[in-house]
Amino acid sequence: MAVSRRRQQEPRRLPQRCVVLRFLKFPPNRNKTPEEIFHHLQNIVYFGKHIMKHFFGEKYVHHGEVVQLPFNFVKQLCLKIQSERPESRCNKEMDALSGYALCLPNLTKLHFVEHRPMLCVEIKPKCGFLPFSSHISQEIKHKVCRYCMHQHLKVAKGKWKQLSKYCPLDLFSGNKQRMHFALKSLLQEAQNNLKIFKNGELIYGCKDNDDTFSDLNELAHHLKPFFFPSNGLVSGPHCTRTVLKELIHVITTVLLSTTEACKAGDMKTVPSSQGRSYCEASAFSKELVKNGKNKTESGLPKGCVLYKTLQVQMLDMLDIEGVYPLHNRVEQYLEEFPKERNMLQIDGPYDESFYEKLLDLSCEDDGTVGYALRKVQQYRVAMTAKDCSIMIALSPCQQDECSEQRPVVLTSKSRFIFSLSVLDLDLKPYESIHHQYRLDEKIVNYYLKNTQAKDDSLMSNLLKENEDCTLVLHKM
Repeated sequence: MAVSRRRQQEPRRLPQRCVVLRFLKFPPNRNKTPEEIFHHLQNIVYFGKHIMKHFFGEKYVHHGEVVQLPFNFVKQLCLKIQSERPESRCNKEMDALSGYALCLPNLTKLHFVEHRPMLCVEIKPKCGFLPFSSHISQEIKHKVCRYCMHQHLKVAKGKWKQLSKYCPLDLFSGNKQRMHFALKSLLQEAQNNLKIFKNGELIYGCKDNDDTFSDLNELAHHLKPFFFPSNGLVSGPHCTRTVLKELIHVITTVLLSTTEACKAGDMKTVPSSQGRSYCEASAFSKELVKNGKNKTESGLPKGCVLYKTLQVQMLDMLDIEGVYPLHNRVEQYLEEFPKERNMLQIDGPYDESFYEKLLDLSCEDDGTVGYALRKVQQYRVAMTAKDCSIMIALSPCQQDECSEQRPVVLTSKSRFIFSLSVLDLDLKPYESIHHQYRLDEKIVNYYLKNTQAKDDSLMSNLLKENEDCTLVLHKM
């Protein structure tokens, strides 16, 4: 029996098809044994296969498989790509010794379409709701989303050159006007939240902090044959706006499409209406306020990929401020009973029992380690969904070519078959919770300090203007 189990877990040889190989990376001097690396990769597969597929659906999650590679092949591959790795990624070393890797499908292409032009859009939407937890200590977190606040700290540290106008709450609103604004903002300032591939090659987006493809006219030139194959649109600003408008329409339509039911639709999570449906820092919301208009309301169709993503994100019902003390409770228990770590399933196995615990959304703290651990695990899964990516692969098709079994999206001059995938679904490390707590403090405190300084400066200028215009009347 033991032999049989070992054979089932043996990694497969590299398949003969177009795939993506993913190797583990570690900080220097923290190398793991081949057995530990195999176990780590297998856990990634199991988490996608047994947990995330339940939430997102069979068609959206590609968990991959662990493969074993010849040592010489891995060594040559590492040497080849090392010089191409961004400098910001070189603080970690790629595993070149174990021989194990994760084999995944190339999601920039449609597996059921060959030798056809291919367009692929990758979006990292981030967190789509404002926290509503009673544990939150700063009121600003109920009004301004994490992404918009974090932008200020990232620009101050030099990670990005300017603030993005993108706000995740606009994209997750389900309101097409807000979604179009969000996607237009991503195109104008992609950072690492938007990438566009043409026939598998990156043509737009961020490679590294200082290397951004930001020429929208060049992007429109790449996209024009997809959206206007023969209408003779000339180049220039008008052409660029028209092509990008078509792209935004396609992305919005696909994100709102409902093609598959899954268990996430049955989750009884707290509805987002319990919190604000808009972010006060959103450029779209500010424009509405400026023009004296009311907030636009909509909602996501149940079953669309954004709805599913939001449902998983909202497993974080306590916010990091509520989860952190519970994490400390688990830590204290493990200090006293270190051998219980495996029994508590902190590092897996990610099976049906792990999944069932995630669905217990009660927030009544009974003081037990079991309750604390359940909320910590829900937070880790929610954080995974907050940092996942959505991949939209598109290929043009003629009306007579489009099968009823394949979803189709229409534009003014063309039509596309498409597929949706959700990736970057590795469970966030248990050990990262302390870091998340400290980072949350930094983000909020810097945002408050930065916006307060601007408010003080604005008030000072107003007072000076008032002083200049003051009339002093003397009694006659």
